[in-house]
Amino acid sequence: MRRVQIVALLGVTLLAAHGCTAAGSEQRKRPSAAPASTESPFGPLVAGMPAYPKPGNVYAAVGPGMLAEPVRSDRALVYVPNTKSNDVSVIDPATYRVVDTFPGGPEPQHVVPAYDLRTLYVASSKIPDGGLVPIDPRTGKPGTFRKLEDVYNLYFTPDGRQAIVVAEAYQRLDLYDLGTWQRTRSVRFPSCDGINHMDYSANGKIMLFSCEFANRMLVLDTITLDKLREFTLTEATDGMPQDTRLTPDGQHFLVADMHAHGVYVFDAQATRQTAFIPTGKGAHGIYFSRDGKLAYVTNRDAGSITVLDLATLKPITTWKIPGGGSPDMGGLSADGGTLWLSGRFHNEVYVIRTSDGRLLARIPVGAGPHGLTIWPQPGRYSLGHTANIR
Repeated sequence: MRRVQIVALLGVTLLAAHGCTAAGSEQRKRPSAAPASTESPFGPLVAGMPAYPKPGNVYAAVGPGMLAEPVRSDRALVYVPNTKSNDVSVIDPATYRVVDTFPGGPEPQHVVPAYDLRTLYVASSKIPDGGLVPIDPRTGKPGTFRKLEDVYNLYFTPDGRQAIVVAEAYQRLDLYDLGTWQRTRSVRFPSCDGINHMDYSANGKIMLFSCEFANRMLVLDTITLDKLREFTLTEATDGMPQDTRLTPDGQHFLVADMHAHGVYVFDAQATRQTAFIPTGKGAHGIYFSRDGKLAYVTNRDAGSITVLDLATLKPITTWKIPGGGSPDMGGLSADGGTLWLSGRFHNEVYVIRTSDGRLLARIPVGAGPHGLTIWPQPGRYSLGHTANIR
């Protein structure tokens, strides 16, 4: 989360993105994907989207240890972008020790797996000097910084052809060709101040975006980027919606809100808000268990994690971090046994055992840790952010 005042810049003509030589691991052509399908348990898929391997489970390919062949030889590491120290802390998950630190670009926000899972990108958002730092997951080493404008968050189209840069400060989505990293389109959404986190419907046809500083949610057509609907959230007049995730059954979107202190529920195509689930102060990140039965919601200001039963959409327990903390963003280990989270205001990373919520480690890192990624991850392709893999 961040707030940038750039009113004077909003009228500036968009400039073409500056390219540079990328690391050898950075993708240069359209990633390979599973065969496209026009039918699925969730209705016809958007063109080019890989077919689902199992009816009724959006994340059927991300079960415990289901690593794709290309990632099995990648180094087991945790990458932590530190927004205030402008670097990335690299942790060995076996020893809980920081084994490397490298520059992450100006104000690094998230570490994002590429669509084809063969590159990790550090998204750097500081204006006007932000961009991407590619990481080769085989070696854990960074490549050459590529300057792009305001990369607060990074997603990919369901067909794997384009990257979607969430230029939060400009209220804008910028689309880039993944083969050349040339900008192909830019669309601004003035009503969505702080455009931020998003997810796709199960068939990939719509996108639901949070508007962090506007207390709104925005529904877009995936292909045209036309605005289909817009919602003002109901539980807090100064709401601050954050992480947005589709549930494993494809029937609900969950949206964590830091000022409403809980999770909004929307239906499968984001046509209406259906419920609100109180979780804890500063609800921020949402992660799903490997069996698709639970959701872990981080309550950053409460220093806790609420566990939701996805069958009932009700809390079943809350884990408090001993001694306090500020759990923010992260992801699950490949086997699902541990949940790794950045401690945003405590300059540390938490390792939590998912069987009982026990804190296994708190690891000192750089200043302002944010969207960490633990690697390798199960799955076939990445739609972006730190752990949105299907």
